[in-house]
Amino acid sequence: MSGGSLVMSPVGSERLYHRHMSVWRRSLDAAGIREPGLRSDYGEQRDLVARARRTSYLAARLLLPRRLLPHAVAATAVMHHGDDLLDTGPKPQRIAAWASWERRVREGLDSGTSDDPLIRTLLHTAQAYPRLRAAVEEYLSTATTDLEFTGFATEADYQAYVDAYSLPAFMLVASLLGPESDDGGFRAACRTLMEGSQRLDFVNDLAEDLPEGRLGIPAETLARFSVTVEDLAAGRESAGVRELVEDQVEAARVCLRAARDLPVLGEGPGGVLLDSVVGIELLTADAAYARGARLLRGSASPPVPGTLRVLLRGRRRRRGRDSSRTAVARPVNTGG
Repeated sequence: MSGGSLVMSPVGSERLYHRHMSVWRRSLDAAGIREPGLRSDYGEQRDLVARARRTSYLAARLLLPRRLLPHAVAATAVMHHGDDLLDTGPKPQRIAAWASWERRVREGLDSGTSDDPLIRTLLHTAQAYPRLRAAVEEYLSTATTDLEFTGFATEADYQAYVDAYSLPAFMLVASLLGPESDDGGFRAACRTLMEGSQRLDFVNDLAEDLPEGRLGIPAETLARFSVTVEDLAAGRESAGVRELVEDQVEAARVCLRAARDLPVLGEGPGGVLLDSVVGIELLTADAAYARGARLLRGSASPPVPGTLRVLLRGRRRRRGRDSSRTAVARPVNTGG
């Protein structure tokens, strides 16, 4: 292979793995997670998140303070596991699986113990960040909204879905990333972000959702563009479908840009990560807009070079923050 190949040699892969594991071990140390069994539990969640949400994990690893990384990974694993239970299999199976999971999580919250590694990490993280417990309780109370979802009649129905499911699921992680005390401004910023992000997901995932009988674009919006569910299911790449896609992507962009411009979103320990998430979502929106009606054949992804630029810019900002805090904390030498 040429020198410019992206294929890594076995030696290079091994070095990268050992470097990754060294960063992870230092993150566990920084988080005060010392007990071997608990470190193993968190490691399981890291493996799951790194496989299932690779870009999200890479962003978290690059942009979060080390002490926060294991806890953000645990919360992300809970969110991912919940998504899987709510989305996988026939509805009766999903209902039973969710009910069993919710019961075990609530039992763990009540007793402080569990035989499930994922729940054990959740309980430990909730001890370290008590505000997470309220986010978990809200999520458990509203997540079954997704079990009933097949589509929306009106825009108001979409907004209700964001309030009942999308935002509580996101707050599992976001509650760890924001300011320690919130007068409602941070949650409102997250709500704006999720309104845009969820709308983008629904339009970008048309090819995946339609065969499953799910459509996240309200019926009244379809009617405005003279598009039917049958048109979408048949893959008709008409002018109306293209205009519909462009309308939904632009509506998502409006919210994403508004969230990006809210200073409170970047004020917490995970602010650099949240800013970068918005940047990557906007890149995804650009790609979806360019794909247009062809989204009926498959979703769009953000370009790799642009994504890397967002992450590297965030990395520089995080290092700048860390340097500023170190300078503030450093004692002044009086020469005594």
